[in-house]
Amino acid sequence: MRPEYPANQEIADVLERVAALLEAQGANIYRVNAYRKAAHLIEGTNRSIALLARTKEERLEDLPDVGESIAGAIREFVHTGRLGLLERLEGQVSPEDLFTTIPGLGEELAKRIYNELHVETLEELELAAHDGRIERVPGIGHRRVMAIRDSLDSILSRSGRRRAKRMRYLDKEGIHGEPDFPAVSTILKVDEEYRRKAEEGVLKTIAPRRFNPGGKSWLPVMHTEQEGWQFTALFSNTARAHELGKTKDWVVIYFEKDGRESQYTVVTEQQGPLHGRRVVRGRENECLSFYSWGPGSEAGSA
Repeated sequence: MRPEYPANQEIADVLERVAALLEAQGANIYRVNAYRKAAHLIEGTNRSIALLARTKEERLEDLPDVGESIAGAIREFVHTGRLGLLERLEGQVSPEDLFTTIPGLGEELAKRIYNELHVETLEELELAAHDGRIERVPGIGHRRVMAIRDSLDSILSRSGRRRAKRMRYLDKEGIHGEPDFPAVSTILKVDEEYRRKAEEGVLKTIAPRRFNPGGKSWLPVMHTEQEGWQFTALFSNTARAHELGKTKDWVVIYFEKDGRESQYTVVTEQQGPLHGRRVVRGRENECLSFYSWGPGSEAGSA
């Protein structure tokens, strides 16, 4: 019978696996070593790291070699039994899989949420639960909405993500220009570098679990650091991207710094004033400013 909380060795193994995959995929050596050092520390300590992760009296961040990002990863694994970063590195993550970690959301309902709302993260799901969009999904009534809100509040609070950051998701007026998020110019720079290197065939590739029955290693992955942010970029491997033939156009960019983490999707806009441009979903107005629209302007063309 599996213990209620993961043992130190199990946590250490997960962090070591992250380090190994980051190293194999060409990530910054300092980031690799940070996960490896934390794994060695946890492996050699007599204290239960899982219990420490669940207490409010002490902080994981106060341990040697455990920064905010790694502390958040440990909390996420302890509380959910999964680690999103590891799943991304292994090419296994999908929004539908992620949503099934919410109590009361089975595979069928998780698929319906994704297909109806096209949200891809727990933070985006939380926003949809608060602004009323989730009630459009068949099978989700008011009582279930309240249960989803409560579960997400608990999971996101425990996983080490800052409440102030979460509240900015719920109050969209505070997002633009907020230093808790990389600048649009930085995200578009990462997007351009990823697509160029993917086209050149110089990136490491992974074998995604979904839509890949032959187990082929085809999905390029890029790790980079810009302005203090750690980025991981991959082409979208969602059902929607395959359905619309956008698997080589939509780029999902994950970012994290000091325990703050989320993701954006960058696409080629198909209509309106940004037609033909690379656009960060959810930050279209900033993209308009970035491209400095005017007669003959070519800056930032895709």
